[in-house]
Amino acid sequence: MAYTVSTLAGACTLLGALIVLTLGVPRRHTLAAVLGLAAGIMVGMTVTDLLPAALDFGRPGLVFVGTLLGILVIALLDKGLGVLINPARPGLIKTGLLAALGIALHDLPEGMVIAAGFANPAGLGLFLALTIGLHNIPEGMATAAPLRAAGVSSLKIVLLTATLSLVSPLGTLVGFGLIRATELSLCVLSALAAGTMLYISLVELVPRSLTQGIRPAAGGILAGLALVRCAQLLF
Repeated sequence: MAYTVSTLAGACTLLGALIVLTLGVPRRHTLAAVLGLAAGIMVGMTVTDLLPAALDFGRPGLVFVGTLLGILVIALLDKGLGVLINPARPGLIKTGLLAALGIALHDLPEGMVIAAGFANPAGLGLFLALTIGLHNIPEGMATAAPLRAAGVSSLKIVLLTATLSLVSPLGTLVGFGLIRATELSLCVLSALAAGTMLYISLVELVPRSLTQGIRPAAGGILAGLALVRCAQLLF
């Protein structure tokens, strides 16, 4: 079950590429709302589920260190990509391939997040996979749009994004391996997942959604937070 939903979440990267190839780049307000919705769900899940779950399985100090480590790892990956990207050098193909690299680097820990969700007694895996899938759609768009504009064939774009879709289930496999290998790993992995989610949502998704449109972004964020709250009341 975990590997199936992780694969489906990863496949949303391919879905985003197919949307661009079929319909073109979506309107700014639509993209702002989708990004905001994913950010709101991520923040809500982190604060109300992942962090409390981590605290149930370990000491606060360990949770703090794990969360901070998750933030630092993703921040370093982003910084490394920033060094690689040189805006002064033209080339839409390079832009698209670097976007693909960024997706691959992010999808591995996101797959581990899904593993932590399914290992958690609260059963967060499905909801986490839904959230990750939501924000994988615009990531697939970010890869496909510049490559398409550069004249890369649809088949090559589909093959690239399909390959990227496999990174999430790979991360899930790694995550389950870590859970089985060490004591307190569920606490550490939940904390790492929390740090990863906080960074992705607050540093990447929220600013990116706001640049596409403040009102639809804010509406999406509030809707995401409300969705998490409704899910908690229902389940």
